[in-house]
Amino acid sequence: MFDSLKNKILELAKSAVMQVEEELNGEEGKNKKIAAIKYVVANLPVPSYLKFILGFVLSVFIDSAVEIAVAYMNHRDDIQDVIEV
Repeated sequence: MFDSLKNKILELAKSAVMQVEEELNGEEGKNKKIAAIKYVVANLPVPSYLKFILGFVLSVFIDSAVEIAVAYMNHRDDIQDVIEV
């Protein structure tokens, strides 16, 4: 079960980073990260009464997942720039 939840959190983090980047393009990184974490917690595939608890318990993992997603997106953009040249 945990592996499934872990993979879902990583997927949600990628989606969150893409969505937050589009919506908060001019904002600081800290604000974007907070918004991405909120997105992940809000979309966890668990009953709503467990979202806050799981968000708290898994906060370090969710934070790391968002950081990984940001690094992935930055790396993807760098590769796209090289391809377009």
